[in-house]
Amino acid sequence: MLSHPALNACLNASSAVLLTAGYLMIRRGRVLAHKSCMGLALVCSTIFLISYVLYHVRVGSVAFRGQGWIRPVYFTLLGSHTVLAATIVPLALVTVTRALREQFDRHKRIARWTLPLWLYVSVTGVVIYFLLYHVYAAPRV
Repeated sequence: MLSHPALNACLNASSAVLLTAGYLMIRRGRVLAHKSCMGLALVCSTIFLISYVLYHVRVGSVAFRGQGWIRPVYFTLLGSHTVLAATIVPLALVTVTRALREQFDRHKRIARWTLPLWLYVSVTGVVIYFLLYHVYAAPRV
């Protein structure tokens, strides 16, 4: 199977780890390691997006089965995740473009916003996966 929720969660988790490592590398002055981590995070997120779209084109929407207090928590998390996921695409592209053009002052200014939002989207993607496909999944027959 080319696209699968578990693959998508792994890609999101990998992106979060790489973003964190990239941040730590630039804080330590390790520019090449920073570039590598951020480039790989972008690759993971791009593959995620393709896999996610392919999966949902094939399967459609998956209903959340949780009841009670978790329901508004889940949908609040999903809503913020969705809005920021749509926002992060152009934001990440502008951030990367500024770095590639060696506009490092402008890159740094936007990266201060891009990094925490991208991390939030990556981490909440994994949380949503576990809530939807494991914690509150439909019983297996």
